[in-house]
Amino acid sequence: MDPTQWHVPYPLVVAALFVIVMLRANGTYWLGRAASAGARHTRLAKLMDSPGYLRATERIDRFGPTVVAVSFLTIGFQTVANLAAGATGMRLRHYLPAVTIGSVAWALLYATLGTVGVDILGRLYERSPVLAVGAVVVAALAIAGYLVWEF
Repeated sequence: MDPTQWHVPYPLVVAALFVIVMLRANGTYWLGRAASAGARHTRLAKLMDSPGYLRATERIDRFGPTVVAVSFLTIGFQTVANLAAGATGMRLRHYLPAVTIGSVAWALLYATLGTVGVDILGRLYERSPVLAVGAVVVAALAIAGYLVWEF
């Protein structure tokens, strides 16, 4: 599903990507809600009713929407943020505006930078497969190095 091959107007690409990411993010949120509901029928129920857990879920509900919205500008963290929002029971009146803002940002970024990047990489591969593969390897090593450095 490469948006550079869709051959449709840019606004339609953005709209389609928005729908895709909204479905994925909300699906992840509802998986978190289901897991939390299931955990209430286990030994974890006592922990989930503790004052500390309840305070944490209240804080996530209050401050989490910003984290959810910003998570769409990261790679990999958005799934964790949406799952945590669901698992802690973030209210929909807080979650839905945050996920909508994040999804719009993600769709716009992916439709512009993502498709342009794929197109440029494809053109580079046509001219020099070695350089294209080298660019991907360097990018992967840079990301891996950053993650090792941070953690």
